[in-house]
Amino acid sequence: MSYTTTYYHIIFRTYHSEKTIPIEHERELYAYIYGIAKNLRCQTYRIGGMPDHIHLFVSLPPTLSLSAFMQRIKTSSSKWLKANTNFPDFRGWGHEYAGFSYGFKDKNMIVNYILRQKEHHKRTSFAEEYRNFLEENGVDIDERYFLRDDK
Repeated sequence: MSYTTTYYHIIFRTYHSEKTIPIEHERELYAYIYGIAKNLRCQTYRIGGMPDHIHLFVSLPPTLSLSAFMQRIKTSSSKWLKANTNFPDFRGWGHEYAGFSYGFKDKNMIVNYILRQKEHHKRTSFAEEYRNFLEENGVDIDERYFLRDDK
């Protein structure tokens, strides 16, 4: 038997970073995403965000790649959101996502970070937050494509 754990902090945004996730209905969306992850045999530790983006902290089974997981999350939730009258302005997800791996010791830090999203974004824009995560994780940013959906 093999033993593995993979913890990912994933950040993805709405198309053109539009504020199309009403705060009063965000829990419906989070519950739907939780269900998708559960059906994929993933452990979800926290989902949270703002009207223009979502943070997920999950553990994936060894048979599921991060890209396959995100494809399922974004495709399924996009169809659901477009059919749900509580999200009338939703047009889709942005093309990109960011996924960073963490260890078990980082779990509480990431969960608490996601829990504090509303407070955090009183001081910091999504673009600043996203750029900081990319830079902190050694990702080279190509400014021609940063937060662009029309490539």
